[in-house]
Amino acid sequence: MHRTSQVSTHQFTLIELNASIHPKSFVLTEFFKLMAQRTLLGMLTPSSNTVLEPVTTAIVSSLPEVSVHFSRFRVTEISLSQDALQQFELDKLLLSAQLLADANVDVIAWNGTSAGWLGFESDVKLCQQITTHTGIPSTTSILALLEILKDQQITKIGLVTPYLTTVQAKIIDNFAVAGFHCVAERHLQLCNNFSFSEVPPSQIISMVKEVAAQKPQAILTFCTNLRAAPLVKNLEQEIGIPIYDTISVAVWKSLKLAGIDPSRVSDWGSLFAETYQSETSQVAAIQQS
Repeated sequence: MHRTSQVSTHQFTLIELNASIHPKSFVLTEFFKLMAQRTLLGMLTPSSNTVLEPVTTAIVSSLPEVSVHFSRFRVTEISLSQDALQQFELDKLLLSAQLLADANVDVIAWNGTSAGWLGFESDVKLCQQITTHTGIPSTTSILALLEILKDQQITKIGLVTPYLTTVQAKIIDNFAVAGFHCVAERHLQLCNNFSFSEVPPSQIISMVKEVAAQKPQAILTFCTNLRAAPLVKNLEQEIGIPIYDTISVAVWKSLKLAGIDPSRVSDWGSLFAETYQSETSQVAAIQQS
C-alpha cells in the first residue's frame, strides 16, 4: 500500500485534534500540518554502529516534517577477511530494507561505506535490488558521495578513516579507478566496528588537518560510525576545504530523493549550502568514471 493514500486521513486527525485543544494556536496548527505531511527516511544501519542514528536525527532536526527510521543488520568487524566481507552479502541488506518498507518510508539509504572496499558496483546492485523488491527509491553513502565529487569536478581527494591499512588501500584503489586520486590519507588501523565510535573528536580534527596540509580539493571523512559530521562546519571554515562526511551525504541524497530541499539544513557544512545543486545521477557517477 502506498503511504500517500494515508496522508489525508492522518492530516485530518492531527489538525482536528489540535484545533480542539488549541483552537487559537496558529503556530501549533502549522506544526501539526507539517507533521501530518510526513517524510520518512529509512536508513540501513550496521548493528554495532552507535553514531549514525543520533547524528542523522540531529541533521534533520530543523525539518519538523522529516523523521528518520533505522533497520539494523549484523556488522562487527571491518576487514578483508571472508567472515567480515560476508557481513555485507546482498540478502542480509535486503532483509533489513524490507523491514523498513513495512514502515512505508519514502527513501531507503544504506548509510555505510562497504562499497569503498567491495567495489562501487556493489552499491549500484544493492539499490537496484532494494527498489525492485520494495518499490522505494534507494541510495547509499558511497553513491551519494560519488555524485557530489563528479558534480563538483573534484579529482584530488583526502581520505580520513579509522580502518586497517589493507582496507584503506582498497578504498584508495577503487577511488583511483573511478578517477579520484587520493593525495593524502590518515587511518587508525582499527577493525572493531564499535571502536570507531570511540575515536575522540580531537583525533579526528588532527587527522583532517594533517590531510588538509596536502591541499586536496575535498576531504572525505569516510566511516558512518566516526563522529566527524558534527565537526565539519568549523573545520571547513578553518581549513578552507570542503569536507564530505559519509553520514551527511547519505542524508543529503535521501532528502533530495524524498523531494525535500537539503539547503533547509543548516550548521552541517557546505554540502547543504543553497548554492550546491547536483546534476549527476548516482548511477551516472559510476558509469562516467
